[in-house]
Amino acid sequence: MTIYQTGLSPTEHETWSRLVSQGISRSVAGLTEMVGTEVVITRLDPPRRIAMKDVPDLIGGAEAMTVAVYLRVSGCATGHMLLVFQPETAFELVDMLLDLAPGTTTDLGDMERSAIGEMGNIMGSFFLNALADSTNLPLMPSPPAVMMDMAGSILNSALVEIFMESEDLLVVDTVFGTKDRQLNGTFLMMPSEDLVTAMVKREPAS
Repeated sequence: MTIYQTGLSPTEHETWSRLVSQGISRSVAGLTEMVGTEVVITRLDPPRRIAMKDVPDLIGGAEAMTVAVYLRVSGCATGHMLLVFQPETAFELVDMLLDLAPGTTTDLGDMERSAIGEMGNIMGSFFLNALADSTNLPLMPSPPAVMMDMAGSILNSALVEIFMESEDLLVVDTVFGTKDRQLNGTFLMMPSEDLVTAMVKREPAS
């Protein structure tokens, strides 16, 4: 999980981190409902800052082939979400989502892309719902777009607005999985500066 963040005080930083933790938990709960088996967070690291230019390294380097689901955030302000996996992990997820034998999926056709897109939509929607419930701010995801390309190309095309607004990111790494397997993915949540400010200034819902 990667969170775009800029110019926050320590108290605001703590508020944003708390909201994100709630969002992660809700997002994984949504994935549990979708796959029909319990998915749990196996690692959630403390926040750390990285330079924007180093973002591709989070997902294997600029030339690493990746599968990503992109959703644009709208509502009280804008933002971007990317759920990124190595192709092999994405294929394994498709097998789980479609109740196929392990190793069945080896490429992404229309049906496989639809399954991955719906997973990204569920996780993104649950994440935004958790933030909205805590702040009473309207947040909505766009329909998911599924991409399979080199990490650098995906980031450049999807995140050009963010690259223009900030030079660094606050990163929170998370790993989730089932009792039988561990699924390594990166969930990048990058709200605009206006959205971060609106959320950390808003009193939590009672």
